Amino acid sequence: MLHCSAAAPQVRVEGPVERVPEAESKAYFDSRPRSSRIGAWVSLQSQVVAGGRQEIEDRQQQLEAEYADASVAVPKPEHWGGFLVRPTAVEFWQGRPSRLHDRLRYSRASTDSSEWRLERLYP
Repeated sequence: MLHCSAAAPQVRVEGPVERVPEAESKAYFDSRPRSSRIGAWVSLQSQVVAGGRQEIEDRQQQLEAEYADASVAVPKPEHWGGFLVRPTAVEFWQGRPSRLHDRLRYSRASTDSSEWRLERLYP
C-alpha cells in the first residue's frame, strides 16, 4: 500500500465473495444511464491502452455511433457483472500525522451472525 494523504480515510472489508446472478447483473446494467452502458463496452477493464487516451475516446465515438438509435438496447457485455461481499469484518482506518492512526474494526463470527463486535486496533 502506498501512502496518499489525500486518501487518508480508508475502509477494508473481509468476507466471502460470490458472483451476482446473471439476471440481477442484467437488471442493474439496464437501469444504468445509456452512456454508462456504452462505457462498459468502451472499457477493456485493466488492460493496457497502447494508443493512449485517444484510443479510449475513439472507441467511445465508435460505440456511440453504433448505438445512436435510442430504441436499440445496449446489451450487457458478457464479462460485465457484480460481486457480493458478505462481510465478516469491516475496518475503518483514519490516518493521523503522528502515525498513531485510528483503526476501528467491526467483526462477527460468521455471515449468519447478526452480532458485531467493535474493537480498536493498534496502528
